[in-house]
Amino acid sequence: MAVALLCLATAAVLAALPTQSPLLLSISSVVALVLGWASARMMWTEVLQSRREQATDRAAAASAYKSLFAQRAAEHAEFTVAMTERLAAAHLQSRELEGAVVATERRATDAESRLARDSRRLVETQERVHELEQQLAVRQAEEADALACWEGEGGEAVGALVDWDAGAAGLAREGDGIRKGA
Repeated sequence: MAVALLCLATAAVLAALPTQSPLLLSISSVVALVLGWASARMMWTEVLQSRREQATDRAAAASAYKSLFAQRAAEHAEFTVAMTERLAAAHLQSRELEGAVVATERRATDAESRLARDSRRLVETQERVHELEQQLAVRQAEEADALACWEGEGGEAVGALVDWDAGAAGLAREGDGIRKGA
C-alpha cells in the first residue's frame, strides 16, 4: 500500500511538472508530501508490528526453553539419583564379594594347613606302622627261633600248645562270625 501511495504521489508531481502551473505544482507537492508521510507511517507501523511479533515469538521460545530446561533438569536429577543408587549398590556388592573372597581365601588357607598337618600325621603313622611291622617280624622270627629250640627239648608240649592256640583262634573267629550274623 505504501508503494502504491508513493507511485500516486510521483504520478501527481510528474503530471503537474509539464504544466508549469504554480498552483498545480503546489497542490501536487503537498499531495506528494502527505502521501509520502502516510507511506512512511504505514512502513513504521509494519516495522513495529513485526518487532512485536518477533518479541512475542522470542518470549514463547524462551518460555518453551524454560519449561524444557526445567523438565531436563528434573530428568537429570532422577538420572543422577538412579545412577548414585546403582553405584552405591555396586560398591556394596563389590565389598560383599571382596569379603567373600577373603573368607574363602581364609578357609582355603585353613584347609591347606589342615591338609599339610594331616599329611604329616599320615606319613608319621605310616612310618610307625612300618616300624611296628618290622618289630613284629623280628618278634615272630624270635618266637619261631624260640619254638624251634623248645621242640628240641620237648616237642610234644610245644606242639600241643601250638594246636591249642590254633583251636582258640578258630573258636574266636567262629564267635566273631556269630556276633556279626546276629
